[in-house]
Amino acid sequence: MKERIEKEFKEALKEKNEIKVSVLRMLKADLHNLSKDKKELKDEDYIKVIQKHVRQHKDSIEQFEKGNRGDLVEKERAELSVLETFLPKMLSEEELTKIIKDTIAELDASTKKDMGRVIKEVIAKAKGTADGRQVSRIASGLLK
Repeated sequence: MKERIEKEFKEALKEKNEIKVSVLRMLKADLHNLSKDKKELKDEDYIKVIQKHVRQHKDSIEQFEKGNRGDLVEKERAELSVLETFLPKMLSEEELTKIIKDTIAELDASTKKDMGRVIKEVIAKAKGTADGRQVSRIASGLLK
């Protein structure tokens, strides 16, 4: 993952793609800071950092839309699309629902009190291919 980010950063510099350069520069800085805490970063670490940025951009888009700031919405969407190219393919709603149902059965979960355990287990099984909000929404609908 590190090599891919470096390669795409260099290509973006050559192409003078300002948005991609900006996004990848910010991503590299966050990864560098994380690498100070950990000796060696794994792909899961890269995915977590990228997902954090994706969530931030989605939240920003939502806020800018409420504030009628179309110019900033477009900028955030462009940056979001750059980040999403580095994430693994997300699970479909059906695939995710099946994993959640299986997990509920495995954990013998039945009430909303078990939500935390179910979500934690599903996120671990999905390994970066599921959005926590979506997992929470589906699990909430399946638990009483």
